[in-house]
This record gives sequence, structure tokens and C-alpha cells, in this order.
Amino acid sequence: MVQILDPIPAGSSGQILCCYVNATSKIQIARITNIPNWYFERVVFPGQRLVFEAFPEALLEIHTGMMASAILSDKIPCLRLRISDGNDDSAEKADLLKQELLKLKPETAATAKSRPARALAAAALTSVD
Repeated sequence: MVQILDPIPAGSSGQILCCYVNATSKIQIARITNIPNWYFERVVFPGQRLVFEAFPEALLEIHTGMMASAILSDKIPCLRLRISDGNDDSAEKADLLKQELLKLKPETAATAKSRPARALAAAALTSVD
């Protein structure tokens, strides 16, 4: 899904469709701050794909952290995150992206059983009718 909030500045052209995948086990904040008159910030959960429109010169900052703090862990040119729209020569890049996304398959029951059990950090909420 393309971003809805904080659209690219009106009257702009040349935007590209991008995809970023949080391949870590931590929550990340993705930000673009180097485009005048536009501020982009999203929370990206572990394993989540973020699809958005940006300019080729935009830099996606990835902030990774814990509950009360975050550190800048990466700056990625949006041109490197570009998804092919079928009208250009980046079909090979789109194929590579698909291969990477296939590696992020959900956990199967077999692999879940092989991990040691962890205590729950919070009580479960239930509803009784």
C-alpha cells in the first residue's frame, strides 16, 4: 500500500515507489528528512514491509531501539529501495527483492516447537459473555 499520510509535496514529479523490509527482531522508525517541505516517518514492526513513494535523492533513515530510546542504525538512498513498475530496466532488482521477501517466511509450527518456551511479559485479556 502506498503512503496516504504526509504525501509528497504537491506539484512534484519524478517520485519512485520504494520498499523497505525490517528484517530485525526490533521495532524500527523509518524517516526521510532531507526533502524540503516534506517529513516522512513510519513505525516498522519486525518482519513488516514498508511500501512508500519518495524521490530518488531521498535518504531513508532507520532508527532502531528499545522502549525509550533509539539509535540511527542506517541511512539508505531511496534509489536503492526502488521497486520496478514494469516500465524501466529494474526488473532484475524487483526479482532480487522478491527473493529476499520469500526468505522472510512466517515461522512454522515445527520451528516454533524447537525453540525453548518463554514466560509471557503481560497477562492475556479475555472476554466472557
